[in-house]
Amino acid sequence: MTEKKKKALAEDPIPDPFSEMDSSDCYINRELSWLQFNARVLETAENRRLPLLEQLKFLSIFHSNLDEFFMVRVAGVLHRYRETRAGAQDSDDGITPSSLLSAIRRQTLALLERSGELWKDLLPSLKAKGISLVEYDDLNEKQRRFALAFFRDRIYPLLTPQAIDPGHPFPTISNLSLNFIIRLQNQSGKTRFARLRCPDNVSRFVLIPRSLDNPDSAEPEKDIRNADILPLEELIKEHLSLLFPGYTLESCGMFRITRNSNIDLAEEEADNLLYAVRDMVNQRRFNGVVRLETSRGMPASLSELLVTHLNLKAFQIYRTKTPMAMVDFMDLYSAGRPGLKFSAYAQNYPEKLRSTSAFDAIREKDILLHHPYDTFEAVTDFIRQAAEDPDVVSIKQTLYRVGRNSPIVQSLIDARKSGKQVTAVVELKARFDETRNIIRAEELEKAGVNVVYGLAGLKIHAKLCLVVRRENGSIQSYAHIGTGNYNAATAQMYTDLGLLTCQPDICADIADLFNVMTGYAEKSTWRELLVSPRTMRSGLIEKIRHEIDIQAQGGHGEIIMKCNQLVDKTVIRALYMASKAGVKISLIVRGICCLRPGIPGLSENITVRSIVGRFLEHARVYYFGNDGNPCMYIGSADIMPRNLDRRIEVLTPILDEQIKKRIADGILTLQLQDNTRTWALNEKGSYVRIRRDRDGTAINAQEDQIRK
Repeated sequence: MTEKKKKALAEDPIPDPFSEMDSSDCYINRELSWLQFNARVLETAENRRLPLLEQLKFLSIFHSNLDEFFMVRVAGVLHRYRETRAGAQDSDDGITPSSLLSAIRRQTLALLERSGELWKDLLPSLKAKGISLVEYDDLNEKQRRFALAFFRDRIYPLLTPQAIDPGHPFPTISNLSLNFIIRLQNQSGKTRFARLRCPDNVSRFVLIPRSLDNPDSAEPEKDIRNADILPLEELIKEHLSLLFPGYTLESCGMFRITRNSNIDLAEEEADNLLYAVRDMVNQRRFNGVVRLETSRGMPASLSELLVTHLNLKAFQIYRTKTPMAMVDFMDLYSAGRPGLKFSAYAQNYPEKLRSTSAFDAIREKDILLHHPYDTFEAVTDFIRQAAEDPDVVSIKQTLYRVGRNSPIVQSLIDARKSGKQVTAVVELKARFDETRNIIRAEELEKAGVNVVYGLAGLKIHAKLCLVVRRENGSIQSYAHIGTGNYNAATAQMYTDLGLLTCQPDICADIADLFNVMTGYAEKSTWRELLVSPRTMRSGLIEKIRHEIDIQAQGGHGEIIMKCNQLVDKTVIRALYMASKAGVKISLIVRGICCLRPGIPGLSENITVRSIVGRFLEHARVYYFGNDGNPCMYIGSADIMPRNLDRRIEVLTPILDEQIKKRIADGILTLQLQDNTRTWALNEKGSYVRIRRDRDGTAINAQEDQIRK
């Protein structure tokens, strides 16, 4: 090549097809995208057409989500803020940590303002329906006598005030606990300070009867319709002086801190992963402070005292306009009153599974379960039948979040007692469920189940059950692959998919994967499954590229992805390339979406929708048109680096054509038509509520599923 030619190429380089995708304008910040998701939850709570207790439920979920957001996401941004040099670009969207913290605070304060207004509106509406939340001053004389008796008998013995002075250093405050900071004066006029923690082993609410024959009895009412509901902190606040005889109570305020839950676990160095995880859970209770919440009316001097002792910045302080720890108000949702909730519906139990054994039904044809419309009992019954069936020789099961009193755990124990080989892969590192999973693991081990505590460096998030059965002198395997946890409680609130199959290649892949999870097997190719961290990202991108090829050859490329989060930059780039090629792309993303749709020349063929309804959308479906012969996967994985690189996840193909059509038409198409509970993401990165035309038919995908 001549020097002249080299110079010409240097001055006019070959265009990089990805160069325009490196612009920060192409990506939405994940933290700010998450806040927009929680704004949709709050907007759902604000919907006056919802039954009152459903509004309260969504308000509680909004605040619970916010707690986790600060513990995990804001904690990470705060760490980067402290570690990176000023002005350093921190993410694909170009936002620095300091700018991001400012944006998070600004948007959070706006959401909290709305939350406070909603709470103010809900209180009289709830009271009108017999759910009477009161302050202490609202009680009559007999009720106050009852409250005093209850305080003395039930609460006072649990309280431990802690002095704060040179001889008593500021106490360590545990994560998310409710506390009072108190200013006192002794008889000589000297000021003292104290901290008091509200007990968390009793109910947050005291039900005080409206009609009292004996006001000195401390027996609380059990029916909320006949009682006034007094928050525990109101009762304690009124009787604080009883805890400090000889002192005058000058002022007090409530506070709550949120601590960083991100603790590095040195898995490779741990001698025992179970002990290491248990230690990590204990550390989390007292890790660095991310947020301080203070109550309305807290004196500035007490707030300053907390800020000084906790060593906080001004941007970490939030003054609440609702009660603290609103997650506790979910208890009121659970206290009866069905007339103030969504109407009940009948869950379906698939006829094939009802009329014959699960194994006979699955041998005849693959079975799709769509929860909660299809009851989760179909899954628990499958595992129970496997435990009871004398021809079953082995059960292998992954457990991520199983919940309390799990029927699946009991079935695994029963299977082992009956002599079957039982293996449970229990993921100890399931965030915030570590303690519960440790307890379940120890129960299983005690029963003789072979328990494997996950893998060092990888979370096991795949939802798998493999049953091996003797049939006609040979061995037959059956599998359940799910998109959600083996948790009977959350299966009532989350929409998820599950596939029951005995397809030989799928079952063989699952058997191989269990060997990877329990032993030293290494595997990088699979017959049918897409498995992270080895083949999932590359497999999805290969499918995207195939749609690009179809479009280039004059066909009609089409992609539909339904997931909870879309963050991974490599997959987003592939979707941008598909859009540029003319492929029609429809994304149904419940939560975080870092892809920006509608950019001319880049993502104008991409639409993004989010559904927030009575159930939490949780299923993951990946659909590729394949020029009229659709290819479809379901499974446990979202499109995030953590799912694709740092977890064991599974996507299974749907091989049965009828099931494929049921998912495509009955779930994906229906949700893309929803004009009742859907928001659309625009090119500016904002979500806009989709509303039906004045003369159009209202489509509510979740309610329509209930009616099917």
